[in-house]
Amino acid sequence: MSTLHTIKCYLYDNVLTEDPNDFIARVASERSLSVKDVCTSAATRGGADVSAAAMEHAVNLWLKEMAYNLCDGFSVNTGYFVANAHIRGVFGSPEETFDKTKHTLSFDFVQGSQLRRELGSVMVEILGIADASLSIAQVIDVKTGSVNDLLTPNRNLRIAGSKLKIAGENTDCGIYFINQTTGERTKVDATEIVTNNPSELIIIIPELAAGTYKVEVTTQFGGNSKQLLKDPRTATFDKILTVA
Repeated sequence: MSTLHTIKCYLYDNVLTEDPNDFIARVASERSLSVKDVCTSAATRGGADVSAAAMEHAVNLWLKEMAYNLCDGFSVNTGYFVANAHIRGVFGSPEETFDKTKHTLSFDFVQGSQLRRELGSVMVEILGIADASLSIAQVIDVKTGSVNDLLTPNRNLRIAGSKLKIAGENTDCGIYFINQTTGERTKVDATEIVTNNPSELIIIIPELAAGTYKVEVTTQFGGNSKQLLKDPRTATFDKILTVA
C-alpha cells in the first residue's frame, strides 16, 4: 500500500524504565476534530454525496443509538472499531453483587480490521527529541487500576513523567483537568497534592462531573528546585480520560 498519510512524532525520555538512554515517541497531535469537522471534511474532500449537515445529523443519531445498545450489553463492530461494555474490579464470592464503590462499568473501544489496514498507508516521521523536557508519560487511577483511561473523583491519581514537580509563585502553576466538551478548567487544590516529585505526582481528583477530560501540569520547575524557570511551562497529556 502506498503512503498517503504522515504522522509526526517527538521523542521523550522514557521515565518508565531505568535505562537513561531510551525514549518513547508521542504523536505531535493536530487539533482534535469534532463530528461536524469530520463530516465537513467528508463533504468537501471525500466526495460524500450528502451535505455535511445531513451527515452530521445522521452520525449523531447513529452514535446515540450505538450508546443505547452498548448500555444493554451488546457489542458493536463497525469494522473500524469494536465497542463493548467492560466491568473492572474484583468479586469476592459468587454471591457478591455489583457495587459501585468497588466495581467500575465502562466502555472499551478497540481498533477493528478495516482501521488496522489503514496503518499500511501511514508513514511515521520522527521530528527529534522534544524541546520541552516537561512531559506526562502515564496516569493511573489508583482506585480502579485503570491506566490512561478512567478518573474516579475524590480518589487518588498517580501521574508519571519528567520534571513534573509543582513549583513557583506564578498563579498558573498547578494541575488542571480540562473538560473536553465545555472547555472548563478545574484546578487541583494545592492541599490535594499528596506527592510532589519531579517524576511523579499523586493527587486527589477533584469532584468532576461525568465527561471526558485532559490533564495538564503547569510549573516553573526546570530540574533545579533552587533556581526556578522565569516563566512556567505546561504539559498536556495526550490521552483523553473519562469520568463515568
